[in-house]
Amino acid sequence: MSISLTESAARHVAGQLQARGRGLGIRLGVTTSGCSGMAYVLEFVDEEQANDEVFEEHGVRVFVDPKSMVYLDGTELDFVREGLNEGLQFRNPNVSAECGCGESFTV
Repeated sequence: MSISLTESAARHVAGQLQARGRGLGIRLGVTTSGCSGMAYVLEFVDEEQANDEVFEEHGVRVFVDPKSMVYLDGTELDFVREGLNEGLQFRNPNVSAECGCGESFTV
């Protein structure tokens, strides 16, 4: 089981944590949402939970709860800039379909 970050994503997250002034890393999870059934959830982590799986790459830690890990195993986070838009992109090998707007997915 693994979650990975590109150097670009790690730099972005580290910068966000530094600007925030605190935090152990980010939490990546999934929630039931959208027209395809699931959506990604990202939030800052100030306190590790006992059952978290923790992955560290390029000095940034990603925390994942066991229920979300089933859907996220093998996911790579990247930070991309396309024209005026920029943000984290999820490369999840478990996704079988995504909605047209890109906000939700199915496994």
